[in-house]
Amino acid sequence: MPYTPSGFFCDRLIRERERRDGEGSLSKPLRFSGQDFAALKQECLTKKCLFEDDTFPASVESLGYKELGHKSNKVKNIVWKRPKEICENPQFIVGGASRTDICQGDLGDCWLLAAIACLTLNEKLLYRVVPQEQGFSEGYGGIFHFQFWRYGDWVDVVIDDRIPTFNSQLVFTKSAERNEFWSALLEKAYAKLHGSYEALKGGNTTEAMEDFTGGVTEFYEMKEAPKELYKIMKKALERGSMMGCSIDSLVPARFETRTVTGLVKGHAYSVTAVEECKQSQHKEPKVRLVRLRNPWGQVEWNGPWSDNSKEWVSLSKGEKDKLHHQSAEDGEFWMSFEDFKKNYTKIEICNLTPDALEDDKIHKWTVSVNEGRWVRGCSAGGCRNYPDTFWTNPQYRLRLLEEDDDPEDNEVACSFVIALMQKNRRKERKMGANLFTIGFAIYEVPKEMHGNKQHMQKDFFLFNSSKARCKSYINLREVTQRFRLSPGEYVIIPSTYEPHQEGEFILRVFSEKRNTSEEIENRIEADHPVPAPANAGEESEEDQQFRSIFQQIAGDVSTGSTGRPVRPVSAWGSEMEITANELKNVLNSIVSKHKDLNTEGFSLESCRSMISLMDVSSMDGTGRLNLQEFRHLWNKIKQWQGIFQQYNSDQAGSINSYEMRNAVNDAGFRLNNQLYDIITMRYANEGMNIDFDSFISCLVRLEAMFRAFQAFDQDGDGTIRLSVLEWLQLTMYA
Repeated sequence: MPYTPSGFFCDRLIRERERRDGEGSLSKPLRFSGQDFAALKQECLTKKCLFEDDTFPASVESLGYKELGHKSNKVKNIVWKRPKEICENPQFIVGGASRTDICQGDLGDCWLLAAIACLTLNEKLLYRVVPQEQGFSEGYGGIFHFQFWRYGDWVDVVIDDRIPTFNSQLVFTKSAERNEFWSALLEKAYAKLHGSYEALKGGNTTEAMEDFTGGVTEFYEMKEAPKELYKIMKKALERGSMMGCSIDSLVPARFETRTVTGLVKGHAYSVTAVEECKQSQHKEPKVRLVRLRNPWGQVEWNGPWSDNSKEWVSLSKGEKDKLHHQSAEDGEFWMSFEDFKKNYTKIEICNLTPDALEDDKIHKWTVSVNEGRWVRGCSAGGCRNYPDTFWTNPQYRLRLLEEDDDPEDNEVACSFVIALMQKNRRKERKMGANLFTIGFAIYEVPKEMHGNKQHMQKDFFLFNSSKARCKSYINLREVTQRFRLSPGEYVIIPSTYEPHQEGEFILRVFSEKRNTSEEIENRIEADHPVPAPANAGEESEEDQQFRSIFQQIAGDVSTGSTGRPVRPVSAWGSEMEITANELKNVLNSIVSKHKDLNTEGFSLESCRSMISLMDVSSMDGTGRLNLQEFRHLWNKIKQWQGIFQQYNSDQAGSINSYEMRNAVNDAGFRLNNQLYDIITMRYANEGMNIDFDSFISCLVRLEAMFRAFQAFDQDGDGTIRLSVLEWLQLTMYA
């Protein structure tokens, strides 16, 4: 979807300010949609009314946009009701929240429900997402709130308690207890976070796991799983990690189809326990078991160690009690670890921190979070298969400063985990957005370039291979991988597989020791801004020629042929001036002789910008150019024309927007990535090209802004303070 500077960049500035104030943390979450739960609840109690959320109304818009949209027959008989309208004694939580409280309804969000089931295994995590002090008795105002981790920030989501029903039955998630509603309300809050219920259809369990914890997920394919997988799983549960698994379906049409063993393909399951038990009168003295849960609340495994299988006879009553074994069609079942590996194709583990599950030591990890975006025509360069644009992707410098503390490991190396997550794709589904295929590569920075924060250029990637990279580019919300590299300096290149795909992302780097990662950002500066016009001495021959041309444009001094009053003019003609329209005529007359520019000339708006530049430079504010101002401008245009021709090698009359970074750099400006993105969005056409007029207009604007800033920055400390009037004058001129 297209972006605008006033959207992404303003939002980013606001978020950075909020984080400086401590907002977005667990103790001070951001208010989603700007809603203050405590204030809204107090207002409802004071007015003795029930809360109605106008940001997520009880209407079709909140249900969906296609299958649950206005034209769908499925929504015609749906009625939004409050729990008190559904049953006599509604409760938020009955007898403690448990995994049996989650039963899937008519929405294909088993991935979410599998994660919720895992969440109930850890009370501390559960009540961080589901605040306890809310219910349907004292202080009830029809308002509830839940907290989620959202792309680096914790957010508080407020909802009313109107839920979709059909014949007074909940349409979507429900509890096994008819009067319990925490899971249905949690699902509604998560739907609001993503824009609608329908946006939750289909997904990956890890998405919700990370949104509940802020953790980092690692995948294991069963066919490539490490030998210590059982140990990894057991340790993960002991440390509060969340686990999900699934069986891949090679045929999309057969998703969520039941097999003869009772398992369902293309369906998400929760892993809720891993145990090893002693068997009596059996050739194998011990058996390793895994407990799983189907979010449907029914349909279970019917093989060995299923609810009523003969294998349970080999366990003592004490072992059965330890496993809480019971025979019930509740969607939960046990199976042997060997059958688990044979039947499931992958397992996902969401670690609260990336503590290495392969060893027995708990490490303290640090994390750095970097926000970024791919902008079509500027920083959406695609993968290494596209060498002409790959180098333009956002770049992040990683400094591995200290090696791991492991006396048993003789290798000097640093452990770290990289997690690349694309943002908002689920929320933007209704606008046609799908998940991009994403990945990243890591390059070692030569020692002579250490500390250099310049954007790595195209030649670097042409002549250097990556030091490490993700296993594959894949269309998941997040791609994660663990690495061990020698101490040093590296650059991480996150990208989509195909170039020109526009979107936002966050890049998280978890490391065991003191290491840093940051986006490569040039210092914003200009090498040689347009000098302010100065009084001239004697006229040179060139000066005389320039004066002659200028007089032809502006009109003869004595006759005043321009039709406007003129005054006596000095040798430099400082009292004679030309308008934007006159400037347009002379410039277009000159550039028309340069066939290699292949341009239709300058627009009137461009010429007005040029005059504004000189007005800012001289601070005279006339809206016209005198001879000296015109001469300075023309010299600058000639310089920029040479740069343009250098990148206009095919004489097509334009330069590729991906080359604009280098062209601007050659013109003497050092900008950061955000400014390059803005330049592309403002000046590039649909074909991602920038013509000569737009190129000159861009550089004129940069000159004007730098010149104006220098004029206000009188003490030279790089900061200025402007009144509203000064700000408006500056932006209108530039």
